[in-house]
Amino acid sequence: MELRLYNTLTRSKDPFRPIDPANVRMYVCGPTVYDHAHIGNARPVIVFDVLFRLLRRTYGAEQVTYVRNITDVDDKINARAADRGISIRDLTEETYDWFRKDTAELGCLRPTVEPRATEHIAEMKILIERLVASGHAYVAEDHVLFNVPAMPDYGRLSRRPLDEMIAGARVDVAPYKRDAMDFVLWKPSADGVPGWDSPCGIAVPGRPGWHIECSAMSWKHLGETFDIHGGGIDLVFPHHENEIAQSRCAFDSGVMARVWMHNGFLMLEGEKMSKSLGNFVTIRELLNDWPGEVLRLAMLSTHYRQPINWTRQGIGFAAKTLDKWYRIVGDEPADSEGENPFEAEIAERLGDDLNSPSAISHLHHLASVAEDVDTSSALKRRFKAAANLMGLLQETESEWRARQAQDAAVDADMVEGLIAARNAARKARDFAAADHIREQLAAKGVVLMDNKDGTTSWEVAR
Repeated sequence: MELRLYNTLTRSKDPFRPIDPANVRMYVCGPTVYDHAHIGNARPVIVFDVLFRLLRRTYGAEQVTYVRNITDVDDKINARAADRGISIRDLTEETYDWFRKDTAELGCLRPTVEPRATEHIAEMKILIERLVASGHAYVAEDHVLFNVPAMPDYGRLSRRPLDEMIAGARVDVAPYKRDAMDFVLWKPSADGVPGWDSPCGIAVPGRPGWHIECSAMSWKHLGETFDIHGGGIDLVFPHHENEIAQSRCAFDSGVMARVWMHNGFLMLEGEKMSKSLGNFVTIRELLNDWPGEVLRLAMLSTHYRQPINWTRQGIGFAAKTLDKWYRIVGDEPADSEGENPFEAEIAERLGDDLNSPSAISHLHHLASVAEDVDTSSALKRRFKAAANLMGLLQETESEWRARQAQDAAVDADMVEGLIAARNAARKARDFAAADHIREQLAAKGVVLMDNKDGTTSWEVAR
């Protein structure tokens, strides 16, 4: 299998050649831990988990290092902790635990390293002092700022005109800045917010800017230059552009990461997700209604570089698909011995820039093969292993059914209430709402018996 990845830096899809095949290194920007993560945050977590699995299969599990950071020093964190009347550490511990549990339910492997920003202040200060010493940064009024004009090819990743970069960066206007594009590496801390001894002889305590955190953590755990850097498309500018500037200038190198990968935006039922529109949904809210594998399959049904329209219909289709696949594999284990042509075929499709829709389409074909051929369980085991490569079919059918039955049987009154709401929606000809309720119940293993007058009875699928 040849792995080909689209590189945002070159705007081309090229064969992936790691710097050292015995030490493949990937960094992905992780969460800022101050609240429950929303479904848009789940997309890079799932996408790069699939890449992590594919790299481990290709180069060996022990030869791949995946670093995903935790931003635990940030103005949003400070404000939320103050609002709740708890310490910043208590807030970040609690919200990171939420994130860890949510991503585990989505079927994601733990990264090799999950560094915290607050545990890498020393590395940040080293980089900052290097940048000042080389003339790429300067001290002004207890701030340290990166001097963008000192890097002639700044902007290669985003390829934006200067006026667009200035607008897109939402730069702070400050009299001590030499250039409008200059960005903060270090800033003074007011009373009541985290602060550390400052670099460069600054007398007052301070804290790092956002961009320097990732440069320091990737350097600490992956080195000056590494293979892959990933994140959402919204991070291309200014965050990733500024990471490149800091790291390249600190180490006097031509490249920070060889390949830059970015997943597309997520829309919710055709609209941008926002709290002001009332359509903001967290991973946890969705997990309360759907198994994590359902959300994972729905997410991977769109190619990672394309915008995704997250819909109830798509989630419902994923739930029905997994229900069928679990029925086919039963309680068979995944085939983990010898060559598995099914898994190789899925790897081949994922090797084409993580083409998960193509891989899922082929899983449908493989499912039909495993279902239609009256043979030993070998094909079922091979099919399950192929799905496992994408983080799917991680349970047995018995476990899948038992959890569905348990979820559906938790509250019969809840089921009856949803059925009543569905009947009312059908009577009002709100068929979209009626379909959504049916999908909710189906995900819990509840099968409805309908006639022209509405639902007559229901049962839990066995």
